[in-house]
Amino acid sequence: MQDRKKPEAGPAPAQGLTPVRFTNLERTMYPAAGITKKDVIVYYIRAAPRMLPFLYNRPLTMHRYPDGVDGEDFYEKDAPRGTPPFVRTFLRHVETADRDVRFVLCDNLDTLLWLANLASLEIHTTLSTADAYDNPDFLLFDIDPEPPLTFDDVIDVAQYLREYLSEQGLRCYVKTSGKKGLHIVVPLTHGHRFSSVRSFAHATGIALAKEIPHVVSELPHSRDPGTIFMDYLQNAHGKTMAAPYSLRATPSATISTPLPWEALHRGVRSEDFNIRTVLERTGEPWRNILDDRQTIG
Repeated sequence: MQDRKKPEAGPAPAQGLTPVRFTNLERTMYPAAGITKKDVIVYYIRAAPRMLPFLYNRPLTMHRYPDGVDGEDFYEKDAPRGTPPFVRTFLRHVETADRDVRFVLCDNLDTLLWLANLASLEIHTTLSTADAYDNPDFLLFDIDPEPPLTFDDVIDVAQYLREYLSEQGLRCYVKTSGKKGLHIVVPLTHGHRFSSVRSFAHATGIALAKEIPHVVSELPHSRDPGTIFMDYLQNAHGKTMAAPYSLRATPSATISTPLPWEALHRGVRSEDFNIRTVLERTGEPWRNILDDRQTIG
């Protein structure tokens, strides 16, 4: 039977302590887990010290679920009508959309609470900052399994990728995607171009595909049964990843959770890292990532 225990109680959203006007606090966001909008807001209050450094100055994409994860959802890049003045934004012409987009930048707790109140359960960030939008400061490997492969198989590939990158003098960091896979990230020095970072990620995928039979590195095979796709295509303008400590729209309210490598072993499950458990973990595995800038060849 599923554990229906509520997330650990935190401070109730106090209207006098923030300019955010909270609405529909008792609305159920995650029916299977019995989690309300108030629970979501309390989670983001508690997660803010860990989360905000990874949101700061990064254009966001909001994934909103106004009626909870069982209802309709939509992605939103533009700051919506009525965005309050304490929310900083970043205007950028987006070629794929052929229009200007006013991205939200979540630089403070009030903005994070405003996003939660909008039912942006998922918060996705670009791989570059607003002041260097054309220059990624993260290299991302997004690896997902296709059945009958499982999260255990993803873990094996992630550990192999870590060794491969280490042999090239690169240190990488890992987090759960919050869904079925893992994100492996290398923090980059200033000046890299998306084209070169994407080429490096693609070449790495090709190299691993030669060593591991079920790894594929090309998009036409990304959904083949029994494969793990090394997705290099996320390393492009406007592409995003789930922010560290962002909720995901899964029945158990999983979190995209940074992990120490030693915690990643067979038997671990993505569902282990959810709104009830993540903030009880001690330490911050990505504490030094923003100071650990590296150069890829």
